[in-house]
Parts: sequence; C-alpha cells; structure tokens
Amino acid sequence: MSTSSDGTVTSPAIAAAREVLAIEAKAITDLIAQVDAGFEQAIRIILQCRGRVVVSGIGKSGHIARKIASTFASTGTPAFFVHPAEASHGDLGMVTRDDVFLALSNSGESAELLTLIPVLKRQGAKLVALTGNPASTLGREADVHLYAGAAQEACPLNLAPTASTTAALALGDAIAVALMRARGFTQDEFARAHPGGALGRRLLTLVRDVMRSGPDAPRVFTTATLTDALLEMSRGRMGMTAVVDAHQVVKGIFTDGDLRRAIEKGQDLRKTAITGIMSPNPRTIGPDRLAAEAVEIMERGKVTQLLVVDDSARLLGALNIHDLFRGKVV
Repeated sequence: MSTSSDGTVTSPAIAAAREVLAIEAKAITDLIAQVDAGFEQAIRIILQCRGRVVVSGIGKSGHIARKIASTFASTGTPAFFVHPAEASHGDLGMVTRDDVFLALSNSGESAELLTLIPVLKRQGAKLVALTGNPASTLGREADVHLYAGAAQEACPLNLAPTASTTAALALGDAIAVALMRARGFTQDEFARAHPGGALGRRLLTLVRDVMRSGPDAPRVFTTATLTDALLEMSRGRMGMTAVVDAHQVVKGIFTDGDLRRAIEKGQDLRKTAITGIMSPNPRTIGPDRLAAEAVEIMERGKVTQLLVVDDSARLLGALNIHDLFRGKVV
C-alpha cells in the first residue's frame, strides 16, 4: 500500500491503473500539437477517393486498424480492413488505383506492410501512413504521414503497445469525425448504416410502424354516451378512446383520467354524453413522423397515449407507451 499526498491509502493495483491512464491520456494530448497540414492533406485525399479506404496493420496495430475501418464504414466513408500478410498472398487484389491505403505501424518498419508498398505504388493507390516514426520507411514512402506514436508506453517494460495503440485509435477517430463533418453526414445516414442497433431503430422507426390502426384503434362517435366510451375503452385495451365525427375527424379523447374526474363529479354513466366529459384538442401526431418524436411528445405532455391523424385531422390510428416499448423505440 502507498499513501498519496492527501493521506489516502492506495493499493498497488489502483496506483498502477492511475499511472496507465495518465500515460495514455498524455499520449493523446501530445497528439494535438502534431495535427498539422498533413492531417488536412490526408482528409482531402480520402474525400477525393473514388474507391474505398483500405486499412491495414499487423499485430496490435492490426486490431486498431480493424476498429478504424469499422468506424469509417459506419460514418459515411466506405472502408474495410485487409490483413497485410494475407494481402501479400492474394488479398491485395482487393485494392484498386481508386482506393486509399491507410497503413498503421508504430515503428513504421513492419515487414508485412513494406512488402506491399511497391505494388501499391505501381497500382496508383494513395498511401497514408500512421506511425510513431516519421523517418521510418513507411513514413518516407507514404503520400501523407501522420504521427500516431507515444513518448512512453504504459507497459512497465516500455515494450507492449499500449499508449501508442491508444494514440493511433484516437487519431483514427479524429480522421473519421473530420470526414463526417466535411461530408455533412446526418443522423439519418448513420441510422441507415446501423439498422439492427437500438439507435438505428430509434432513428428509422416511423409512427406508422408501431401504431394500432383500423379496429385496433379505439374510437366512438360524438353521439356516444359515456357508457359507449367505457365499452370501447375496455375493448381497445389502451386506456382511452378517440372521439370522432361522422367523417372520422378527431374531436377529442376520453381517457382513464377523464373517467375518474366524471366519477368524482357524480355524473350518470348511462346518460352523460361523451362530448361533455371528453378532453378536446388532444395531442396528435402524423403517421410518417419518427416514433422517437412520439416519445418526446408524450414526455413533454406527460401523457401515455397519442392519436395518429392525417393532414385533415382524420383518425388513422393510435399508440401508447407500451407500443413504443414493443417497437424498442424506448
């Protein structure tokens, strides 16, 4: 155990964790001063690319390269990972003259990557290198070199790639974000690349996808009595019923809350007209609005149901918070 300046006793494990995080944080912070015109040139090359960004690296750098390729692909920059050893045995055929080859190597001397340089040059593909050594072979041969190294690894032996891979990953994220901004990449585009995820569902699901329509959307006419409305509420199992005129135009909504208030007033459930106790001007939403917007309207209005209407206020359907849960929008 060791004691910090404020008298706190710290275990060796906690001390080691803090030291690692401090070293890796410094490695990222140190990169800020390294971002120069070369970074802008790399962004310009990728934006002008008519093909894809092919990301490659060996060992730990290969794992970082895979993540960078994945980030690019999901944020508007078509990209994929190629293992450099496999590339020299046929997979280099995936790379064309219209592509940009992004190579990661902390030393800049990874033999598997250097083997590919003559072929890439001959094909005419652009080469962008992320290394910790600008004077390395990879750094010199690249069309653009970006520094992605670290003054010190977090490994106590200063050997295992730790801070350097963190720095490379952060720089890859910086490239991806810069490209997103340059392209004007939108939420809708992000959602289309992530249709299977929770975020994709939230950004792509429309009200019409989760609403109840036809007979599943409870409704009574303005001529109905309170008893009629109660029977329809019970049938629809939504805790409410819409109130519409003969043309299906919404005139109000009758909910559990309206029922409680009617009972408190001692109103005759058999004879009271629904128009006298319904809530007029209910909250509504269009079928082609995002389901996420329905959630926002419910939260803002502190309600759990919405009526779905067309441009003429005709009832098309209804939804409640449980429908949004089932649609995995909430």
